Amino acid sequence: MPPNAVTRARDSLEESERQALVALRAELHRHPELSWKEERTAARLLRALEGAGAVDVRRVAGTGVVGRIRGLHTNGPRVAIRGDIDALPIAEATGVPWASTVPGVMHACGHDVHATWAIGAAMLLRREPALGDVIVVLQPAEEVGGGAAAILRTDALDGVQAIFGAHVDKRFAVGQVVAESGPLAASADTFTIEVVGRGGHGARPHESADPIVGAAALVTALQTIVARRIDPAAAAVVTVGSIHGGSAPNVIPESVMLTGTLRAMLPSVRATLHDQVRTVATAIATAYGLTANVSLDFGTPPVVNPTREAEWAHRAAARILGDDAVVPFGITNMAGEDFAFYLEKFPGAFLRIGAREPGGDATPAHNPHFLPAEESIFVGSAVLAECARTAAEGIMRRRETAADGKTKEIA
Repeated sequence: MPPNAVTRARDSLEESERQALVALRAELHRHPELSWKEERTAARLLRALEGAGAVDVRRVAGTGVVGRIRGLHTNGPRVAIRGDIDALPIAEATGVPWASTVPGVMHACGHDVHATWAIGAAMLLRREPALGDVIVVLQPAEEVGGGAAAILRTDALDGVQAIFGAHVDKRFAVGQVVAESGPLAASADTFTIEVVGRGGHGARPHESADPIVGAAALVTALQTIVARRIDPAAAAVVTVGSIHGGSAPNVIPESVMLTGTLRAMLPSVRATLHDQVRTVATAIATAYGLTANVSLDFGTPPVVNPTREAEWAHRAAARILGDDAVVPFGITNMAGEDFAFYLEKFPGAFLRIGAREPGGDATPAHNPHFLPAEESIFVGSAVLAECARTAAEGIMRRRETAADGKTKEIA
């Protein structure tokens, strides 16, 4: 990535702002907090958001924080940007001076950076406002999939017409941004299957209905869902993550419990996975003289960026970094992201922000060594602020076009 792309993002912030953001990121990183426990984090971010010039700053959804950056027009389009704030139960091994001081907890997914660049975007939007107000959302509990839904149950996003967010990604160099339409993250659902049989003596299996043998067959059969029930062009995952059953070598148990995860990039594939898990579990259990009790829990939906809002995000990133900086995702990401809940209610776009320093490793998230490059803070700040401005411009043009009675929609 040409250094001038990063320089443009860095230089959009004043030196004092850059220093404040770097210090904020280090403080958040040093004091990580798990989902729904982000009390210190929320208090610090509330002060930072006020200091960035936001008004109506308040706590919402327990440990969430929201504030409003005034736009140029009181009746202008209202846009939101979101940064998540929670950490993970992972012991840090980065060795940086500002490493986590909380045993067994660290920001291993970059949410310290996400929260910081939301504050940076607020700074930039105060100096160069969007056409309408911008709501800055500092969201708790993304890692457990509940924070976005909790924010949506409040009035924090009333009147919002588009929302934007981003995630650091060390597979991409600092200064690179992924801003494209279509699937970007998978749905993340869970299942529990209790295979119920009839216990007995291990020496006389014919007197029992063995749930262990049935469960073993079920684990294999579940893998045929993706192999034989899903279009090969569509991404999907069925993973059995745990099996529990039995108490002794010579005892056939009454039941075995299986748990696992289902991932899909499209809502239609997600529905097929749910239907087929029930069908396969019931059929295998019946074949072995057993009963299958299936429970399916919906987690986060897939993140699917709509075309128009993704184009606004692409345009915004190119304005800040140059056309060459906007790169294709090029991979299938089966991890979940609760930003998807926002996209079910508002149009918007979710981006990937490059966070690999020159010569650095493409360390995956949720790793004890995960550490996004410092300058990704400046890139994320500048790009998200420009996303808000670009979206407001686009919404305003559509509004004016509709008022003129024209039928052609302007992007």
